[in-house]
Amino acid sequence: MVEIQVERSSNRITSFTLNGHADAGPYGYDLVCAAVSAVSIGAINAVFTLCNVELPTETGKEGGFLRCVVPNNLPKETDEKVQLLIEGMLVSLDAIAQEYSEHITIQEVFK
Repeated sequence: MVEIQVERSSNRITSFTLNGHADAGPYGYDLVCAAVSAVSIGAINAVFTLCNVELPTETGKEGGFLRCVVPNNLPKETDEKVQLLIEGMLVSLDAIAQEYSEHITIQEVFK
């Protein structure tokens, strides 16, 4: 199962972590894992390309792990754009989770 944890502070996304494998198909053919990976990596790439912000990330050597931290010292206008792109990622991940709830969960933590 892919477990997604989104951390927020004052309703601002401060980080997100994806951990695990969906096990929705054979290795290399798991559409749920592929969708989650494409959406999350796509969002990180969009932030870099459109906002010129390189988000600090950590990945697992065997795959199945991605942690991304959103810096809290961004200019207000840039932060708003970054937040919108990450919120868009969450909308897509939520749609995947609704369709494949046995393979993906999303938890939001408010700090």
